[in-house]
Amino acid sequence: MYKKISTALVFLAILSCTNNQNKTMSETTAETETEFKIDYEKFTLDNGLEVILHVDKSDPIVAVATLMHVGSNREEPGKTGFAHFFEHMSFNDSENTPVGANRKMIPEWGGSRNGGTSNDYTVYYEVVPKDAFEKILWIDSDRFGYMLNTVTEAALEREKQVVKNEKRQRVDNAAYGYTDEIIRKNLYPEGHPYSWTVIGSLPDLQAATLEDVKTFYKQYYGASNASLVIAGDIDIAETKKLVKKWFGEIPSGPAVKPLNPKPVTLINNKSLYFEDNFAKLPELRMVYPTVENYHKDSYALSILGQLLSGSKKAPLYNVIVEEEKLAPNISSYNNSSELAGEFVFRVRANENVDLDSVKVAINKGLERFENNGVNEKDLKRIKAEQETNLYRGVSTVLNKAFQLVQDNEFIGEPSYITQKAKFTNDVTAEDVMRVYNKYLKNKKYVMTSVVPKGQLDLAITDAKEASVWIEEVKKDVANEEVSQGEEAVYEKTPSKFDRSEPDFGELPLFNTPELWKGQLDNGIKVVGIENNEVPLVQFDITIPGGQFMEPLDKSGVSSLLSDLLMQGTKTKSPADLEEAIGLLGASIGMYTTNEDFHITGSCLTKNFKETMALVKEIILEPRWDEKEYSRLKLALETSIKGREANPSFIAASNFNTLLYGTNHPFGIPSSGTLETTGRINMEDLKTYYTQLSPKNAHFHVAGAIGKSQTLDAISVLNDWKNPVKDIQNFKVPEQDKANTLYFIDVPDAKQSVLYIGKLALSETNEDANKLGFANEIIGGGSSGQLFQTLRIGKGYTYGAYSSIGTTKEVATFTVRTSVRANATLKSLEIIKDMLSNYAENFSDTEVELTKNKVLKSQTRAYESLGAKIGMLQEITKYNKPDDFLVKKQNELVNMSLSDYKNVINKYLNEKDMIYVVVGDKATQFEDIKKLGKNVIELDIFGNKK
Repeated sequence: MYKKISTALVFLAILSCTNNQNKTMSETTAETETEFKIDYEKFTLDNGLEVILHVDKSDPIVAVATLMHVGSNREEPGKTGFAHFFEHMSFNDSENTPVGANRKMIPEWGGSRNGGTSNDYTVYYEVVPKDAFEKILWIDSDRFGYMLNTVTEAALEREKQVVKNEKRQRVDNAAYGYTDEIIRKNLYPEGHPYSWTVIGSLPDLQAATLEDVKTFYKQYYGASNASLVIAGDIDIAETKKLVKKWFGEIPSGPAVKPLNPKPVTLINNKSLYFEDNFAKLPELRMVYPTVENYHKDSYALSILGQLLSGSKKAPLYNVIVEEEKLAPNISSYNNSSELAGEFVFRVRANENVDLDSVKVAINKGLERFENNGVNEKDLKRIKAEQETNLYRGVSTVLNKAFQLVQDNEFIGEPSYITQKAKFTNDVTAEDVMRVYNKYLKNKKYVMTSVVPKGQLDLAITDAKEASVWIEEVKKDVANEEVSQGEEAVYEKTPSKFDRSEPDFGELPLFNTPELWKGQLDNGIKVVGIENNEVPLVQFDITIPGGQFMEPLDKSGVSSLLSDLLMQGTKTKSPADLEEAIGLLGASIGMYTTNEDFHITGSCLTKNFKETMALVKEIILEPRWDEKEYSRLKLALETSIKGREANPSFIAASNFNTLLYGTNHPFGIPSSGTLETTGRINMEDLKTYYTQLSPKNAHFHVAGAIGKSQTLDAISVLNDWKNPVKDIQNFKVPEQDKANTLYFIDVPDAKQSVLYIGKLALSETNEDANKLGFANEIIGGGSSGQLFQTLRIGKGYTYGAYSSIGTTKEVATFTVRTSVRANATLKSLEIIKDMLSNYAENFSDTEVELTKNKVLKSQTRAYESLGAKIGMLQEITKYNKPDDFLVKKQNELVNMSLSDYKNVINKYLNEKDMIYVVVGDKATQFEDIKKLGKNVIELDIFGNKK
């Protein structure tokens, strides 16, 4: 049986900050409910699988999300990380699909796929063109119910290496990566389901056996322990039949006993320190135990987090950032899970700041909050922002699928978002103070001081050393070598249906959405796409220039200006401007790139005109606040210092500097360096500001708004009159570093970050599309040869990709990956061989694969408002025709094998490339010399050693 429900996704009665101030609550709510709804049908198969269907025919795509009600909270000590590991195993093979199909075939169908594991659940999800809809049900259901017999020892050992590489990349090789482990060990008692991290420990993972895999699957992967959501361009009746066919025979599985909430209470405060090998800045966290998800107090706690630190009027921000200048920002937030919750204070302080002073400042800010209480205007602002976020959260079919599947599985009602909105809107100032007093005031906490190595004097006084298991970097790789291995031998599970691969449906080619164009009197060219799925508008003003408009020796001017212009106007303080934007439920921001300066934002359609009035004020009436300038300059210095801890940033920035040199903007990070930003003063920002001209700017807009309404709202920008200034020309240096490997030492790194490539071509080059197509086979996502070889075949990495930059300047072709330290040389040899033989090995098979993959991926590439803005930016920046995507499709269809070989040989000659390796010198430096390249050692700033 099933029931049909219309769920109005509305944020109830947030009236004080909108144009509906004079209407009654019932009138406004009724009006809003007619604007947007999600319709769904829910039914349950005989095996207990709950299925939710949602129809959205705005794009010819379908999203599928399968949520298994099992996360790391179902594990036990000694077998931690297993839910996440099993997610990885599930993406390998299954009985009725080809080997490697899940990771390889879905991208080749034009789809995207992934999975995720949390404390409480494991989710698998895909978005595919509608012609592959039945294929995705086939592959999804086979992974769900028919994978266990295919698991071999070789597959088990290979996936262990992949997950270990993921942990090394995200935890071991990352600044502050161990903090979560420290907190969990000390916040939750031993044996509590949250006392270990989701990714678990490497020794536990290494000890996993085939029997463990089978036991876990049989216990938790029954149909009755899952929810399935299908959203998109579907027919309800036909989809029900297909779901029953493909999923109906999956065993129900044993009953999984529900876990009851298990909140914790601390008897004493716990203060711990850790010397971090990668961190460059001291960081303090304080964590208080709170309540589980869906608990009514969780809504007030979330609002409390924003009130304490989420605005320029917030007490913690005032004390820590503005008054005492201890850090560039502070965050406080509630994080509730199925069994318990945590309220977190997090401060990454400025360089050399004593964390004792940060702790004193937090106490001072909290005392101020207690004395002043909750400001009602702040409460209204937060609720207005929540209304906009509600719509953003369901603006794509995949996001809707996520929302429906999680609320169905954990609260038993896919429509719970409506109730959640009501609970949030009902929160009062008294509720906020109540939860503050109940969960934070004078309550016990876990506190961590993570400091750079050798700077223990910055840790909290009397903190105790945290216990963390750290993997030893071993040079010997033999005991970690893995391979595809032999395929499993088994008898297929009987089925009433033919479970072989179904055929494609009708091919849905991409159709360019209808564009409209206009122009303001001051020269701003306007281009838009009307899309009425949700009552939102997203916009972008692109002004050519970016880094090209700033002095090289003061790189970072435009980035710093983009921050300063958002710090108030002539008539509004920084806090007043932030409040005005928030009360509209809007967002406005600025950022700079190598080639452009951007003013961006989004809002509810009903608030677009008021939002544009604020944009005008921001552009035309800058405050030039010296206090804010000093704060931002310090924050920028802190950020630049912090990225010195990031091996991936070190690799990328040195890669760009080596190719473009220090006399070209592309050779310097867009936010500058400590040296270049040290030379910047306020006058430099004012000079750059005068170069922001409307005459060569483009206003891009997408959303629930038409041409006339848009032009009326943005006509206020006609007062913007800055004249056009010439953009500097910079010469790309001679490429004299080819066939050279540059090594940068990060002692004790558990992985090596690899960047390999060369300068290729500009997006305006007639070969740009062709080279982009040619890259798909070698490095385009999980179906690419790099990923398939280095991760799937060898288990050396968590991911490996290649790409071509998209700029007017000559852009790079880049191969990038992070591999386990003792597989550095082997990975380099594989990549070198792959690049050297790419053109020769390219065949008609690759031509057809590329054509199929790219054509079908277009159907989902421009679904979101952000993606539509991106398409408009591409049209205006590179002067492309409105139907350039259709022309691009035709170019792809007409490419021959010789076209591919020619473009690969022309732009991707391996001997013209440079290699950048960031890793542990002690174990890897001598090995990488065996690659046969000229080897030069650099420090993290690119200086020869």
